[in-house]
Amino acid sequence: MRGEVAVDRIYTDSWRFPMPLMCAAFEPGTLDKTLDVMLKDDYGVIARAEAHYYRGCPDEARRLAEPYLLSDDLSLRLSACLLCAYANLSLNRALAARRCLAYLKETGKGQRTTKDPRIQASYMLLAASACVLLHFPSPVSRDEFDLYASLLPEGLRLFATYALAHRAYLDGDYGRCVGMAENALSMKQESYPVPEVFLHLIAAVGWINQREADRANAHFMRAWQIAQPDGLIEIVGEHHGLLQGVLESCLKKGHPQEFAEIIKVTERFSRGWRRVHNPGAGATVAESLTTTEFAIAMLACRGWTNDEIAAHMGISRGTVKNRLSNTYAKLGITSRAALKQFVLL
Repeated sequence: MRGEVAVDRIYTDSWRFPMPLMCAAFEPGTLDKTLDVMLKDDYGVIARAEAHYYRGCPDEARRLAEPYLLSDDLSLRLSACLLCAYANLSLNRALAARRCLAYLKETGKGQRTTKDPRIQASYMLLAASACVLLHFPSPVSRDEFDLYASLLPEGLRLFATYALAHRAYLDGDYGRCVGMAENALSMKQESYPVPEVFLHLIAAVGWINQREADRANAHFMRAWQIAQPDGLIEIVGEHHGLLQGVLESCLKKGHPQEFAEIIKVTERFSRGWRRVHNPGAGATVAESLTTTEFAIAMLACRGWTNDEIAAHMGISRGTVKNRLSNTYAKLGITSRAALKQFVLL
């Protein structure tokens, strides 16, 4: 990568990168076996915290990760900050989530972080990811991060590409969003289920924003094929609003029980997410809408007709009309144009 930080010596210390499960290469359906062969040390605990979080068990994830929030091991601390921040969002503990994000920011200011480029690369990735996932401005520019990205292991580089693709979506550059995700997926050397699920989901988001429902559905189903064997429902549920009906289109009829579990994740996570996002971004993302109403509102404010929404989501035109009427009443508005201030753009 042009202009990247050069590492002119072989590291012989015991440094290990954060988010060990994100870094781990394994086949879908073998997550538990992967955990079993990991060292039974602090990094093994963090890996188990990751697994609990991705599986929709934020309380257990927080319990395991929280003791490492002020660890002297910066890799463990960075992992704990990100995991606890998002676990607390899912537990509707906004103050605790903000505190964890503050710990993450403070960790990046320390001398030890700037001294070792591997730690700097790890901090940049996790800090940028934490902000992008909350739809806040990233504290790290892409040019800055590009200098360090090559120092990360492949699993974290894939997650970094997800964060950059998510940023491209937020900037309205949907083609770039899809291109980055699809390129990373085509170039990967091994199977990394966790970041691959993230990448397929953001590719689906990019495609649905270009009204390419078939391509969006294909990426979503690939994400589901990777996530389902290990029960990685949290990742899927957190993307519900951005997917704009893709989840309903793909899972509601064929996988009704798992769809219901994912919607529970969405509802729980969204409550905490809005409590941190809305004040921090000066936004008014709606809190009173059902998940179906929110998905319909996202599509409606992007110019989809009632017929198009109905065909995409597999519901009747009358259902779309009724849900939009309910949405207008809840939000105190009378037109599609007014929806934009209440959804994710």
